[in-house]
Amino acid sequence: MPSKAVVLLNLGGPDSLDAVQPFLYNLFSDPFIISIPFGFLLQKPLARYIAKRRSPNVRKQYSQIGRKSPIGEWTEKQRAMLESKLREKDEVIDVFIAMRYWRPFTKEAVEKIKQSDYSKIILMPLYPHFSRTTTESSFAEWDKEYNGKSAEVIKIDPYYEYATYLSAINHRIDEALLKFEDKDRQKVHLLFSAHGTPISLVEKGDPYKGHIEATVKAVMKQRNLDHDHSLCFQSRVGPEEWIKPATDAAIRDLAAAGKKNLLIIPVSFVSDHIETLFELDVTYRADADKAGIEKYVVMQGLNDSELFVQALFELVSDKL
Repeated sequence: MPSKAVVLLNLGGPDSLDAVQPFLYNLFSDPFIISIPFGFLLQKPLARYIAKRRSPNVRKQYSQIGRKSPIGEWTEKQRAMLESKLREKDEVIDVFIAMRYWRPFTKEAVEKIKQSDYSKIILMPLYPHFSRTTTESSFAEWDKEYNGKSAEVIKIDPYYEYATYLSAINHRIDEALLKFEDKDRQKVHLLFSAHGTPISLVEKGDPYKGHIEATVKAVMKQRNLDHDHSLCFQSRVGPEEWIKPATDAAIRDLAAAGKKNLLIIPVSFVSDHIETLFELDVTYRADADKAGIEKYVVMQGLNDSELFVQALFELVSDKL
C-alpha cells in the first residue's frame, strides 16, 4: 500500500467550449486573482459578470486551438511520467493532480487521497515562480480542502533557478532554434514572454517578477549569453496598470530596431495552453508579420519534456 503521495498543483483549463464560461467564473471568483472590498458579498456576482462578458471571445479563441485547453492532457502526461520515475525507486508512490479552476479540482484530489492512509503528502506546484495569484492560491485551496488531516504535508519551494529546470528550457530553445536557417540562427533574438501581473501586486511585495527575471538571467548564463535577448509580459486583463514591456509592444520595438528573426520563449508556463497557442502563436504572430519580422517562432512548452519531469523528480525525491 503506497504510504506517500505527490500532488501536482496547476491552474487547469476548460476541457470543452461549454466549460469556458464556468472556468472563467471559477478564475475570477478567486480573491487571490481579483481582490475587492466587500469581496464576500461582491466577488461572485462580479465573477459571473466578467465570465459572461468575456466567454464569447474566449470561446472563439479556444475554437482555433482544438476547442479546449491542452493543459489538462499535458499535466496528466507529466503526472504519469513522474509517477513512473518515482516508482522505479524502492517505494510505491501515488501522484495526483489538483487543478485550481477546472477538473480535476483540488477537492476531487483530496477526496481520492483520503481513501488511503498516506503518511506524507508532497505538494509540487507546476508554477516554478512564486506568486500570490498562482502558488499561494493553490496552497490556500489545498489547506482549505485538506483541513488538517494526519499526514505530514510538505510544500515544494519555488524552483525558478533550479539547474535541471533551466536545462529543460534550454533544450526546448535549442530545438526551436533549428527552425531557423543556418545563416540566420546566430542573429535570432530570444524574446522571453511571461504572464504579466498588475504593478500593484509587485508593489505589495509579490516576488513573481523578480523570480521571472532571475530565471531569464540563469537560462542565459547557462547558454553563455549566446544570443541577444530580452524579457516582456503578456496577458493583461482589466483596467489596472501592468508590468512592462508588454509582449506586443516589445515585438514592434524589436522590429523597428531591425530584428528580423524572433524566437518567443514562454518562460512562465510549463505546458502549452491558450496563452502560448493562441496569444503568442496567433495574435502576436500577426503583430510580428505586420511589423516586418521575417521569421517568428514560438518555442514549444515544456509539456512532456523528460528534463522537466527529471527536475520534478529531483525536487520531490529530495523531500522523500
